[in-house]
Amino acid sequence: MTNLNQENVEKLLSTVVDKYTSKDIVSTKSVKAIIIENEKLNIEVVLKYPASSYHDELKKAIQEALSNSGASEVAVSITSKISSHATQNVANALPGIKNIIAVASGKGGVGKSTTSVNLALALHSEGASVAILDADIYGPSQPRMLGVKDLKPEGAENGNMMPVLAHGASVVLAARTFDQIEDNAQRIRDNGDNAIAVTCDVSNFQAMEEVVKRCIDEFGKLDILIGNAGVIDPIGPLVTSNPDSWASAVQINLIGSYNGLRAVLPIMQAQGSGTIINVSSGAAHSPMEGWSHYCAAKAATAMLLNNAQLEHANDGIRFFGFRPGTVATYMQAAIKASGINPVSQMDPSDHFQPEWPAQTLTWLCTLDADEFLGQELNMKDEEIQRRAGLVLG
Repeated sequence: MTNLNQENVEKLLSTVVDKYTSKDIVSTKSVKAIIIENEKLNIEVVLKYPASSYHDELKKAIQEALSNSGASEVAVSITSKISSHATQNVANALPGIKNIIAVASGKGGVGKSTTSVNLALALHSEGASVAILDADIYGPSQPRMLGVKDLKPEGAENGNMMPVLAHGASVVLAARTFDQIEDNAQRIRDNGDNAIAVTCDVSNFQAMEEVVKRCIDEFGKLDILIGNAGVIDPIGPLVTSNPDSWASAVQINLIGSYNGLRAVLPIMQAQGSGTIINVSSGAAHSPMEGWSHYCAAKAATAMLLNNAQLEHANDGIRFFGFRPGTVATYMQAAIKASGINPVSQMDPSDHFQPEWPAQTLTWLCTLDADEFLGQELNMKDEEIQRRAGLVLG
């Protein structure tokens, strides 16, 4: 008879000591879930500090501790959700900032800037979102060390200072039209980062596989997939729709999403990590006149991501749906020209600028968004705007 039960599993897990806290993972409440199903054991662990490089070692220790648990299979998921330390003198914490490390000295020239950069890069490599505020922000040290010596912070219309960004991801832009994405890739390269443009029809699985292969050949790995390809045309009543055009749109909006998932999932599963974000729409949840193919495909794509989350959440892959609302892109011109449904009547000033969804997508790629894993997030949600750094609050 098996001894596989919650109590015995907790006893075995209490023998696993976190080498950074010197305490067992049960007493520190790092074990968030113990799921027993058909003699299969799923363990969910959430650390309170950034430690991406430690996840594999801890996972192995947990699996070894549970080797005699009676489970036929043990799956371990480890993530980090950074906790905030108490502020001094009961001061109010700054919105959007979990912790502050102050690097100070009684004199100059002792390495404060160098220490700050090393701390920031080390924490960033472990999965934390980090910013540096230096009293010598216009001096040579920080910009030179971070590779942004020719850039300076800029003021925003709301009075905030926009920080200089550095150490971003290498980017592969894929679309059917090469010239436009090559222009965007060149802008990224001009800023000192890595980017390539690849022609691809997402409705063709072989083409999608080639993009993935090119990414790995060029940059050595694949960490993030953002599924954003989509078309709104043809816009018109279902009763007069052209079957071939309707099917072609679904091929891009739905099958294209499947092709992206299918191409990257084996790679992310093998490496035990990755982030997949499907750009969804309110049309996935509410019918819109004239958009029958778009609504149907977006609804199906949302369910497709739910299936991927169900099947691969224990593989270390992060899944999100993201609903950006109406965004000021070329698609809005086609919608406006159609004159069909309320979206076509919106004033251009009512649409989000592209920078907002771009910044939110960037935030979703960080561990700070882990509490929303498997969910579809709406950019109209003020909490999401705040967490993504779009607004103060």
